[in-house]
Amino acid sequence: MMIPDSLVRESSMENGSMEIPCTPEEERRIVEELTAKAEANLREGNSYYVISTRWFMAWKRYIGKIENGYPFDSNSVGHPSVAKDRPGPIDNRDLIVNEVVKDKDEDLLLHRTLQEGHDYELVPEEVWERLLKWYKGGPVLRRKMISVGEQHKQFSVEVFPVHLRLIDSRDQSEAVIRLSKKASLCTLYERVCQLKALDPEKVCIWDYFNRKQKTLLNSSSQTLEESNIQMDQEILLEVPVDGSTRVSTGNSLAMIPVESTGSTSSIAGGPSISNGNSASYNSSRHEQTTSTYGDMEGGHDGLKPGSGGDRGLAGLQNLGNTCFMNSALQCLVHTPYLVDYFFQDYSNELNKQNPLGMHGELALAFGELLRKLWSSGRTPVAPRVFKGKLARFAPQFSGYNQHDSQELLAFFLDGLHEDLNRVKQKPYIEAKDYDGQPDEVVADVFWKYHKARNDSVIVDICQGQYKSTLVCPVCGKISITFDPFMYLSLPLPSIATRSMTVTVLYGNGSSLPMPFTVNVLKQGNCKDLIQALGIACSLQSDEYLLLAEVYENRIYRYVQSPSELLATIKDDEHIVAYRLPKRDTDLTRVEIYHRHQANEGKLFLTPLVTDLEDPQSGADIYLAVEKMLSPLRRKELDTSTSMDYSRENDSSSSTPEEKMNTCSSQLLPAIQSTVEIEGDEIPSKDFTFQLCITEDNGYKWRPIMKDTPIRPGRLTKFLVEWTEKEHEIYDGSHLQVLPEVHKSRIFANKSKQEAVSLFSCLDAFLKEEPLGPDDMWYCPQCKEHRQAGKKLDLWRLPDVLVIHLKRFSYSKWLKNKLDTTVDFPIHNLDVSKYVKSKNASAGSHMYNLYAISNHYGGLGGGHYTAYCKLIDDGRWYHFDDSHVSPVSESEIKTSAAYVLFYERVKNNLNGTLGEPSEHHIPS
Repeated sequence: MMIPDSLVRESSMENGSMEIPCTPEEERRIVEELTAKAEANLREGNSYYVISTRWFMAWKRYIGKIENGYPFDSNSVGHPSVAKDRPGPIDNRDLIVNEVVKDKDEDLLLHRTLQEGHDYELVPEEVWERLLKWYKGGPVLRRKMISVGEQHKQFSVEVFPVHLRLIDSRDQSEAVIRLSKKASLCTLYERVCQLKALDPEKVCIWDYFNRKQKTLLNSSSQTLEESNIQMDQEILLEVPVDGSTRVSTGNSLAMIPVESTGSTSSIAGGPSISNGNSASYNSSRHEQTTSTYGDMEGGHDGLKPGSGGDRGLAGLQNLGNTCFMNSALQCLVHTPYLVDYFFQDYSNELNKQNPLGMHGELALAFGELLRKLWSSGRTPVAPRVFKGKLARFAPQFSGYNQHDSQELLAFFLDGLHEDLNRVKQKPYIEAKDYDGQPDEVVADVFWKYHKARNDSVIVDICQGQYKSTLVCPVCGKISITFDPFMYLSLPLPSIATRSMTVTVLYGNGSSLPMPFTVNVLKQGNCKDLIQALGIACSLQSDEYLLLAEVYENRIYRYVQSPSELLATIKDDEHIVAYRLPKRDTDLTRVEIYHRHQANEGKLFLTPLVTDLEDPQSGADIYLAVEKMLSPLRRKELDTSTSMDYSRENDSSSSTPEEKMNTCSSQLLPAIQSTVEIEGDEIPSKDFTFQLCITEDNGYKWRPIMKDTPIRPGRLTKFLVEWTEKEHEIYDGSHLQVLPEVHKSRIFANKSKQEAVSLFSCLDAFLKEEPLGPDDMWYCPQCKEHRQAGKKLDLWRLPDVLVIHLKRFSYSKWLKNKLDTTVDFPIHNLDVSKYVKSKNASAGSHMYNLYAISNHYGGLGGGHYTAYCKLIDDGRWYHFDDSHVSPVSESEIKTSAAYVLFYERVKNNLNGTLGEPSEHHIPS
């Protein structure tokens, strides 16, 4: 009789016992199927559950599914489903701030610093229910999936709902309200009135950001996000009396009648006049200006000019991990060309029909913000409206997590361009072959085509052009294209070296394992390490090295990508390099592990690896293992053992049953005394140990015999059972201990921090390199994908040159930040030698620095600030969120410099270089 899962769960919950456990394989299969089903049916409102990464990883180890790891550990080999490996009840207590109260899971507050994948995981409702059925525990942390973005909608789980502080104007009491940012204002009214036992028709709720009255929040379907409500802000509850409502007047509360007031919309985010027509920006009209969004954010009633010496010195309020945005915005707001543009009437350039943009709203929001910052004196501005508009264009910035200022710049400038694109209907342009034509002609054609589809102030001032050359390594076909760029992302070359010790093991058993210590670039990649090791161990042209990390006597991972950074390999890890022959045919990789039955069946010794060509049976594996172990044979046995090669099959009927231990009481049939490998007879009289092959991801092993068929595959794992007899024959000490990559000395002197020039970064960026294996180029002449060599050259430079220093590196195994100091020019950066175009009318190639986006600290946190040169007085200032302070020019060069902003120095009429263009801000 089948019992429904729901009844089983109810019974389990009632008696407080756990569900009868499935096997690890069954749990894995069930969860994978439920996860795949949930991912195929994503929709807004789906429930997901937050679960502690600590517990979830313990469960994944139990079922044999460790990300980027080996599917079994030393305790589980040969002992599937061991009870002590099964994790205990689900424990989410490390994620929550407040105490767990029975039946109050919905009130639990998560730590704000939690990161997905590091502190917590998200699982679909069906998966959570199964895990809870199997393991019990808690507390339950349910979250809803929401839709974010407007142009490109994405589904996202709202882990941190909006946290609001409700101020009751009657007694100034405070309460906490938590709602989804997708909740309507109507829902907000319902929640507040339920809490205060009030009639929703008789209350008013105000946006009380910074404890200043902003906007009356009318009960409607408009969401909190659309109303620019921010995390942790205040909202004000007022109860009208006799048709009046309470509003804030300074620090007191006064009664005024509620009246319907009209709002005059401004044009292009600028000032407006009574007839609705735009006027040029003029201080005499500031008093009458009405914000497009009815929210001046900084507590101003209009765009009032700051005092003469304070213009452009307003900070940006941090809305919750928005320092990255504030840093990027200050650099853009102090870009002279953008200041000139957004202080004019740009309404005619708004592209409201462009499906790739935000219908002009993003440009309006930025223009409004720029004017506020230049009109607020030193009063900080809260960029709430801008953040909301940006999140609709780039949903990844919709929450309150820390992000990358350069990533935000890339998305924002692209969105700003689309909002201001003068091209309303983009023409279709067919690609043509320009072989044989001069580069100047081809470059101009490509730029003309680009401008035919993309024409905005952003293209005018921020976009340049690359020359990209690809060369086929087989046929020599050359392909040249000219592509636009918005910024240059420069790698940081390093001259610091690192000492690394790697043990080389021979896959053919020709020699004992040998450790080699080599010096490589600290910021190099695994290709550099392999090359250095190849030289050290005299690697032949028909051989290659396969790097792997060994952890607890197992292969934890292969280091297969040559481009993987050496920073992913830590000093205390154990790295081996298997020396294997190159073959043109497909090979089966064979991993050999070792286990001693006297040691509770745990793994020991270093794994061995070899490549075999189409192994057919267990005999092929036995012979390969014997060959790999041959260097370990004790010499005294070699001299005392006599072999009779004339009796090739005499021992075929004998069995070594009494000498062999098996995994499941099955004995290996007789193995011939002599065998042939590559034409040489190798005796196996003393070969007595048992081989097992893995099943079910390493949880089960079964012995293999000489005639056991071997299934074809790219990777097969085997286990050698060691007995005392094997220890008598082989000296396992050679595989016992692996040296660490680098043994740190306690009193080691720290070397002085290196510094590289910006020109070295440019050289590294523009040097020729082969494409990666995942980025192959299709050669039109070979009709095949080739790993072509690629060379970049600068062809056309913009008026505003943005240079991104690639301090952050991301790989499969590690996120890393480089604190290398880059020596960059502040004045007269000359990049002439890098520009291949000979067009004299292209402008000068000399630049002056005017802004820097800085990043301090490490990944996943840290802090962003900006250094900006004020247009009015030419002095430098430090913008740290709301705080703005002067800084000397000699102090702006630091190891925190992340994004550099340069302005072109214009040519004078006589061809000599002059100062940057004059930019006038209306007073």
